[in-house]
Amino acid sequence: MPKIYIYAKSGHSFGLDNVRRCSAIYNYLKEFEPTLATCDYRAATYAKEYLGVAVGVGVDLIGNLPHMMSRGDILIYDSDEPSRTMVEHIKQFCSLSYRVGEDIPYDIVENLFFEKKPTLWKYGLFFGDDDYQNELLSLCGENFTTDVPLVMGHYFFYQNETKLKQIFTNCIDEEYYQDRVRQTKHLLTASVHTALESLHSGNCPVFYRRLDKDVANTQLITQHDIPIVDGKNMRDIINNFKSKMQ
Repeated sequence: MPKIYIYAKSGHSFGLDNVRRCSAIYNYLKEFEPTLATCDYRAATYAKEYLGVAVGVGVDLIGNLPHMMSRGDILIYDSDEPSRTMVEHIKQFCSLSYRVGEDIPYDIVENLFFEKKPTLWKYGLFFGDDDYQNELLSLCGENFTTDVPLVMGHYFFYQNETKLKQIFTNCIDEEYYQDRVRQTKHLLTASVHTALESLHSGNCPVFYRRLDKDVANTQLITQHDIPIVDGKNMRDIINNFKSKMQ
């Protein structure tokens, strides 16, 4: 009987959008006891602790998967790593293979985000799971504070937590991520996947397009008619965000 492996690209400068998407796929296939593989073990640990994944491993690179798989196993992968040659090798090695974005839509989310819950918070901010370039602090600058609650990112630098708590009067630990996404009416986020989770929860997300990195799948924001805001600093961004809250 072939085993099912699900691979998600991840990393401290990349984020967890792929991991959240692949964890959703994992949970749809849970009865078949799949294995979730991520680039870094930290992402796999997060998926096991918060995203309902029972079996998760870190493998560094997608090219390391054959060391744990057997010929004829099934692979679902969410990554831009494979070259055309590697894709052909995957097809030859696996009995079935599916690429997220081609065979599985990018806008797949966990079932729980379709279960409506009462709105508890008017607004909030989830910048993203990663901030390798300290972009959030840079946007905030000096002498800026806000009452908009901030949901902390998984890959935020530990030493930045104290600085962020001086800016955002309410910093929310990452373990409450799903509750905040599901129960915040207006969520400002630079994560495409988080915006979709908020939307499917019946809320009104607003998307901020980051300038410090290339964000994948932003076409989904337009396709789902999610408002977009910009600004030269966080004060402008939040003011523009609040103007969208109707």
